[in-house]
Amino acid sequence: MNWQSVAFDWNQARAFLATVEEGTLSSAARVLGLTQPTLSRQITALEKDLGVTLFERGRRAMTLTQPGLELLDHVRAMGDAATAMSLAASGQAQSVEGVVAITATDSMSTYHLPAILRKLRDIAPNIEIELIAANTISDLTRREADIAIRHARPEQSDLIAKLIGETTGHFYAATDYLDRVGRPETMEQLSALDFIGIGRTEEMITALNGLGLTLTKDNYKLNTRSGPALIELTRQGLGVCVLTKDTETLFPDLERVLPEIEPIPVPIWLVTHRELHTSRRIRLVFDLLAEELGKL
Repeated sequence: MNWQSVAFDWNQARAFLATVEEGTLSSAARVLGLTQPTLSRQITALEKDLGVTLFERGRRAMTLTQPGLELLDHVRAMGDAATAMSLAASGQAQSVEGVVAITATDSMSTYHLPAILRKLRDIAPNIEIELIAANTISDLTRREADIAIRHARPEQSDLIAKLIGETTGHFYAATDYLDRVGRPETMEQLSALDFIGIGRTEEMITALNGLGLTLTKDNYKLNTRSGPALIELTRQGLGVCVLTKDTETLFPDLERVLPEIEPIPVPIWLVTHRELHTSRRIRLVFDLLAEELGKL
């Protein structure tokens, strides 16, 4: 290998790649933990070392030049290799300390994980947890998280997934709401009530109508992308929603509606990267989550 031909460093290439993927210098600087001038200097240094102009710099946007486009796939391959190296190194770490990033829905993160993480603190006080409460799926292959709690099995071959249990979804409403509008005894009566949606309303209508309801957009006067917000809106008597059965224990002011309806299966999968599963700290957190969440 001609080492003299490699005239730039990884930080410069990473700055270039982050700017392309994030779209702006300010966004790239934020995700890399840098100031914008520092990031700009790294890109300028990369352009100088390579002898090409990578971006056309406008007042509001950075546009890739043709040389930038041609180099992009190579830099992405470098990024994938750097991620793979980081994963492999993390998997070899045998000390029970350091950071473990866990991603889960905001409801799971709010109502279930705090007690488990308190137990983890007693077992392994030197492990630092970064809890990513989000209803979007983090890319474990790119180290956006170390462990994910999901309700669907991942398809990537380099991820390890363990089915730790299955809960069920049911229709719930506040007791005072049902006192006011009446407790439905048929699917037709349930279909006449107000509903509160989470996420994509059209997809939810299709799924629930597959259970025998006849809902339309007119049923949905409220929609949110937050699990805790969904619960609070329901508790305020603003309509019916679908929640998992542990809600009954957490919020006794919510009541199951038409309990004879067949429950909706909700699997709980615990997922990590194959390379990380050999890390003692990640395996410890993974196993504790599996044990405690399995109790749900």
